[in-house]
Order: sequence, then C-alpha cells, then structure tokens
Amino acid sequence: MAKILVADDEVDLEMLIKQKFRQKIREKQYEFVFATNGNEALIKLKENPDVDVVLSDINMPEMDGLTLLTKLNEVSPLVKAVIVSAYGDMDNIRTAMNRGAFDFLTKPINFDDLDITVQKTIRHVSDLRNTVKAIKENNILKMYVDETVLNFMNRQEFEKSLMVNETVNATVAFIDICSFTMISENEPPDVVVQLLNSYFDVMVKEIIDQGGYVDKFIGDAIMAVFRGDFHLDRAIDASLAVRASVEKLPNHIDHVSFFPKVSIGINSGEMISGNIGSATLRRLDYTVIGDVVNTAQRLQAVAKQGQIIISETAYEKVKESFNCNKVGEVTLKNKANPATIYEVLD
Repeated sequence: MAKILVADDEVDLEMLIKQKFRQKIREKQYEFVFATNGNEALIKLKENPDVDVVLSDINMPEMDGLTLLTKLNEVSPLVKAVIVSAYGDMDNIRTAMNRGAFDFLTKPINFDDLDITVQKTIRHVSDLRNTVKAIKENNILKMYVDETVLNFMNRQEFEKSLMVNETVNATVAFIDICSFTMISENEPPDVVVQLLNSYFDVMVKEIIDQGGYVDKFIGDAIMAVFRGDFHLDRAIDASLAVRASVEKLPNHIDHVSFFPKVSIGINSGEMISGNIGSATLRRLDYTVIGDVVNTAQRLQAVAKQGQIIISETAYEKVKESFNCNKVGEVTLKNKANPATIYEVLD
C-alpha cells in the first residue's frame, strides 16, 4: 500500500480526495495523510516515515510549498513531491523543479491525471527504496564474504533466476496492427519489414514508458506484459498511448499509402511465468502462459479497429479511473459461456 501526504489549506480537498480515490482507499492501494501547511506536513512526515509521495500546494500559511520542498530531504530523503497548485506559471514550475519536485500539476485538479502522476511517482520511489535496500544488503555481504566468492554467487543466482517458474499476478495486452496483411501481400519484403519495424518502435516506446515489457512479437502484433504495482492501469495507459501515437503516424511512406490503426485486447489475473520451449533445440523463451493470456488474445480478436477491449472483471477494477463503454456479450473461442466486454475510451 502506498502512503500519500497531502499538504493543502483548502478545506474541501480532503473530502474530495477521499471521494475520488475511495476505491483505491477501500482496496488498501492508497492511504492518505493530510496537513494544512508546510510545518504540519513536516510533523506528519516524522510521524509517518513510510510516506512515499507528498502532494503539496504552493500558497499555504506558516510554510508554503516551495519552502517545504527544501526541507523534505532532511526529514525523508527518499520521499518525492508533486506540486499541485493554481500557480502554474513558468517561474513557479522552474523553482519547484529546481528544489526537487518530481512533477507539477495545475488546479483545477484533473483527478485522472493526478492518479497517473501519483502511480508514476510511487513506482519511482519504490525503485529508489529497492536500490537502497540492495546496496545495503550487498555492502553487508561484502563485509563477510570474499569478493571472488561473492561474484560467483551473483552469477549463480542470476543463472538460477532465469530458470524460476512461478505463478504471478500480471496484465497482458495483445496489440495488433489492423489490416497490415494487405501490405505484406502486396509490397516487397524489405518495404514490409521496414514499415512494420517503424510501427513497432513507436508501440514499444509507449509500453516501456509504462513499465511494461514486450514478451514477444507475433507477426504484426505485440504481446506485452505488465507486472508490479497497478499493472492493469499501466497496461491500459500504455494501450491508450499506443493507439494515439500510431494514429498520428504518417499515412504515406515512400509509395505505400496506409492508415495505421490498432486493435487491443487486455486481460489481467494469475498466470504462469517461466521458461517455455524445447531443451532438445536449446530454445527456451521466458514467457507467461495460462487462461488469462489466452483470453487477452481472444479479446483482441473481437476488438474492432481502434478499440481497446477489456473483460468485465478488469472493468470493475478500473471503472473509476478510465472512461469505458459497455460493448455487450460476445462468444470467445473455447469459452463455454458468453463474456461481457467493455471498450476503454480514455
């Protein structure tokens, strides 16, 4: 669970935040602590050393947000601050960033944007905490173990980790370039490959930006996997970004005229992660398998051009964060019962 400190003297903000994030508070994804000024925020930070993110206004009594930024490092070196203020002029933005703000949002608050920013900041703080933990553990180990043995152990652990098979909770997105077969059937191989790779480059960037990784390229489609905190939300954010970026691509490259569009299927839940393949051929792929993965691919198969389709279970988890539209019931391959699906609009 992420702990977030909100420093703002607006009386109604506490109630508004609790309403907007009620689902994540109920699901114990977020815990909020509130302060009305910078001085109170520093006291709350000392009382709550596990705070990950500070959301701070600029204009507050006793101690303003910009001054608070200069004090945060003394109290909690790993905490990151996001300024949320009506003062969105460049001077304030530059001052905030120079004093260590991780991001800057302007009022009136767009809560979808705020949530995405909070998630991004939480991931950054989590990475910092894990890095510090690893450094501490490594330094302690070095005190007692010869360096040669240590290097050997690291190598052994790395090799062992490659063979670990486990059940994980993650999200899979299948992203297909619509009607690309028409290009592959009518253009020379060099043109087809060059065009496809240029589209994949754009798509992969958006996947990586949301902390996902490409599991495999399947013809003119990508299978992407998202693990860790808020993996479903990040998969949807990446898919929205992929759709927007692809639709901005030029519709004419050299002599080829093509309007790129994607269809996307997303599913989330438990799946098996491990090295799958043939030992005889010495070809093993570290991948994920299971019903959740298969269903994601089938959701993509029923998605129309430009659609991002999710299951009803996924919809229930993200309906307060994303604007979705009920499509209705569809029959998915090898499924006994019809499935209710939703389209993510934005």
